[in-house]
This record gives sequence, structure tokens and C-alpha cells, in this order.
Amino acid sequence: MRRLDASAPGFAAEFDALVNDRRESDSDVSSDVAAIIARVKAEGDAALAEYTAKFDRFDLDASGWSISRAECAAAYAALAPELRDALNLAADRIRAYHAAQLPEDRDYRDATGARLGARWNAVDAAGVYVPGGRAAYPSSVLMNILPAKVAGVGRIVMMTPTPGGETNPVVMAAAHIGGVDEIWRVGGAQAVAALAYGTDKIAPVDVVTGPGNAWVAEAKRQLYGVVGIDMVAGPSEIVVVADAQNDPRIIAADLLSQSEHDPTSQSILFTDDAAFADAVAAAVGAIIPTLSTAATMRQSWDANGAVIIVPTLADAIPHCDRLAPEHLELAVDAAEADALFAKVRHAGSVFLGRQTPEAIGDYVAGPNHVLPTGRRARFSSGLSVSDFMKRTSFLALDDASLAAIGPAAVALAGAEGLPAHALSVSQRLS
Repeated sequence: MRRLDASAPGFAAEFDALVNDRRESDSDVSSDVAAIIARVKAEGDAALAEYTAKFDRFDLDASGWSISRAECAAAYAALAPELRDALNLAADRIRAYHAAQLPEDRDYRDATGARLGARWNAVDAAGVYVPGGRAAYPSSVLMNILPAKVAGVGRIVMMTPTPGGETNPVVMAAAHIGGVDEIWRVGGAQAVAALAYGTDKIAPVDVVTGPGNAWVAEAKRQLYGVVGIDMVAGPSEIVVVADAQNDPRIIAADLLSQSEHDPTSQSILFTDDAAFADAVAAAVGAIIPTLSTAATMRQSWDANGAVIIVPTLADAIPHCDRLAPEHLELAVDAAEADALFAKVRHAGSVFLGRQTPEAIGDYVAGPNHVLPTGRRARFSSGLSVSDFMKRTSFLALDDASLAAIGPAAVALAGAEGLPAHALSVSQRLS
């Protein structure tokens, strides 16, 4: 764990190193992913079957390529009542939050009489990737499928690896709640390639969303343009800004909620109280051995954790903006949380006040938990209904409106050396 003091000499260089630290996989996976994509494009289902046998250790032809809606419904029915209720609560809140994001069409006339506007439509088909390796996340199923449903996507396809041929019943139950149309038991970069290009069995989609490992992220990056993507996501991260009025054990748990995701995850605390910083660090050390994810948390905290002392909590916000974290907690009184939030420019999602843990946002709050990582919140946003929609603009002129704006178009076309453009307009003017 790094301990930094914003008032100390050398802080700027130390913080620069923290900001620029690369936590993505050290291995260069781009050439491997390119080869996988090329094989899937050329060989289709045969390549998918071979990669599944190699990486997930089962035979698709023998075990079955897809998971039926009936299997998902059975998994939902078999859930313990409290877990079923929790998934339904999460789904209701996620659905409602994203319904409020639906964009409105525009259709109006300006002062010249020209009619202008834009119309929104959902994409025809969307693919959702659901990991099946280190952990299975039914919450991610809901977070990806429900915005697509709200947007009006007609066909939603889920790709999920099933190592050893085993499915996760809670993931299947979440797929049932979300209303997914197809589930294919294929994972990795090859699954993304299948969604992009299609195979004999799997029809292509227009957009691919969802988290995955370095190979999945790289496949999405390479295939952007063939399909739309939500983002290229990296390791999870949290920044907590907290004063000494908090219970150190609570803040420690907040930090560890991201450390337990992966050894490359990052957790950072900003505080204006050195004694509180020490107490949180001690609480982290005490909590880690008591939890089942101790090994992952220890690696993550030791390699990527940081505690930073600042003169005032307001001084932390410019540093937070430089980090542009996936998750930002402002663990202070409500009024101060609002004041600090007003200064925040770059964060994937912000959690306001002492009683708003980031973990609530992962499950049942409503806002999407698929968020930009690796400082990408400087220029991108979390998953929303707009990721599954596109806007078509339109224009309608009459004689008067064409006369009002047409001569300027002729002049600009001439300046650009495009005489046919100018002629297209000028002939109508005359």
C-alpha cells in the first residue's frame, strides 16, 4: 500500500506515478486476439467448438450449444425466495432508472420555416457478454440486458462461458428476469468475434456490451467498427474521500469491496486526518484474513492500494479528477457531499454521503454498474439505454427556407471546390 502526503515534498511526482500506473494485463494479448478473431471469421462454429474444448474443457456438440428459456425459467423457480426477491428488486430498480433515460425525438421549425429534428431507434440486435471465470455476476446480467430491453432492442443474445460444461443457476435466473432471447455457451474473444461476424448457428448483432477479461476487452477494441461496443473496460477501482467522523472499519470495507474483484483492482483513500488514515489501514489489515477473498484482496491492496493525506477534503477533488475513477465515494455529511460533488468533473459514478456504499450501486440502486475504468471517465460514461440506440436526424425545406439558407450553402460549396454540391442547391434556387 502506498501512503502519500499532499503536503510533503515529492508528492507531485509520487501522485503522477499513481495516476499513470498501468494495471491492465502485462501480457500483449492483441496478436492472440487477432488470430482468434480471424479464425472465427473464417471457420465459424468449428473454431468456436475448438476454442471451447481448449479453454472451457467441454464439447459443445455433446453438451449443447445453447441454454433454453425453459432452463432459465427452471433456475429462477428453484431459487431461494430471498434471493429471487433480491433479483426482482434489483431488476425493478434498474429498469425504472433506465426508463427515465430514454431520449426524446425532436421535430420543430426554425425561423426560416425549415423543419428539423431527430428520431431515435433501437438497434436490431445486441450481444451481452457475461463472464464465467473468476466469478459469476448475475447483477451484470441485469445491468446489461435491462437497458437493452428498455431501449427496445428486438433481439438480445447472451454469450457466457460454462467451464467444464457447468452453468451458474443464479446467472440463468437473472437471464430469465431480463428476458434474454438467446444464450450461447461460448466465452472469450471468440464469443465477441461470433457476435460481430456471425456463424452458421449464431446470427450477428449490432452492439456488444458487458465485462470480461483482457482477451474479451481486446476483442471488443479490435472489433469496434464491425459492431458497436459499450467500452473497453479494465480492472475495477474505487476512490473514497472520507473524514474522521466515519467508522474506520466501514471505510476499510468500502475499499476492499473493489480489491476483492481482482489482484489488479485499485482502492484509494483520501482523508484530511492522518490518524484516521492509520486506523483505516489497520482495519483493512484486520478484515482481509476474515474473508474468503483474502488472497485476491491482499494482492490488490498491497500492489495497488493507496492512502493519501490532504490538507482539506476539498483539496482531494482535483486529484480525484485526475484519477477519473470508476467509482467515487464522498463519505461525509450530506451537505458537504453535495458541495464536493459540485466540484467533481470526472468519475464513472459518485456515491454521496456516509450511508451510500459503492456496493449498493453494484446491485440494487438503479444506475448502471458498467462504468469506465482506467481514467476513461474523462471522456466516457457508464452503460445506458443510448448505447443500444442511434439517432437519425432529418430535415425538410420549402421554397422560402431554401431561399433563406441556400445561397450560403452555394458559397461554401464553391469555397471547398465542390461544384456539383453548389449546382445541386443553385438549380433549385433558380
